[in-house]
Amino acid sequence: MFDHVKIGVSDYSAAKAFFITTLAPLGVEAGAEGEPSYGIELCGRNEASLCLFQATETPTPLHIAFVAETREQVDAFYRAALEAGGTDNGAPGLRPHYHANYYAAFVIGPDGHNLEAVCHKENAG
Repeated sequence: MFDHVKIGVSDYSAAKAFFITTLAPLGVEAGAEGEPSYGIELCGRNEASLCLFQATETPTPLHIAFVAETREQVDAFYRAALEAGGTDNGAPGLRPHYHANYYAAFVIGPDGHNLEAVCHKENAG
């Protein structure tokens, strides 16, 4: 549905480092980058991207869910996020109240964004 989503962050350098580290297990890489007011594009395999830029106002926390191809990627996302300074908001595991194969992990990142990695595949990894 989306081509890209652009979110403001309060500390561009810290947020950039956090997101690059946290999303690496999901195959996300740094793309084009300009001045902090323009920001950086973090690119996934499906051509969609998340763009970060230095906000002039305090950003409102968002919930952003990232696609994981395997449950191991969800686990790696969670570990990477915690190592990069994120806060646990739900350890990796099945969430059957969403559906039987909903395997996800949640962390709170810079600026209070609730970040999720989710794998919908049955016994994927």
